[in-house]
Amino acid sequence: MYQGMLHAHSGLRWVVLILLLLAIFRHATAGDKPYGRKNGLLLTISADIMLLIGIYLYFASTAWGYVSFQGRSFGEVMKDPVARFFAVEHLAGMIIAIALLHVGKAQGKKNIPDAARHRRALIFYVISLLLMLASVPWPFRMVGAGRGWF
Repeated sequence: MYQGMLHAHSGLRWVVLILLLLAIFRHATAGDKPYGRKNGLLLTISADIMLLIGIYLYFASTAWGYVSFQGRSFGEVMKDPVARFFAVEHLAGMIIAIALLHVGKAQGKKNIPDAARHRRALIFYVISLLLMLASVPWPFRMVGAGRGWF
């Protein structure tokens, strides 16, 4: 089950990134177009599912999850760049990025002009994208060495 969840988590990464890029493009080119009530809904749902799977993986993994950090001191984990990435950087970066996605989506509920809604959502989505890109263990990074693209 662990491998299946890991593949689902990695596959959802691409869904979330594509939906986020589409949302950024839509908000960047929207101008004064009406802000739809369901803007970003599929994006936030996909990100939330990915977060739930990630939390499961964090507690189920013996390689880079809670179990592997349990027997080590905090200082020891912080000195190991790969352990630090999975114990702190990936977890915190993704939680903050997903929170920013929700804040960006919530901009549509404010009673402000549509152009301002689109601009605010765009800002939150771009910051979220940058955080996500920095927090993913890409295969070309040291923390993702040996991992595939999926």
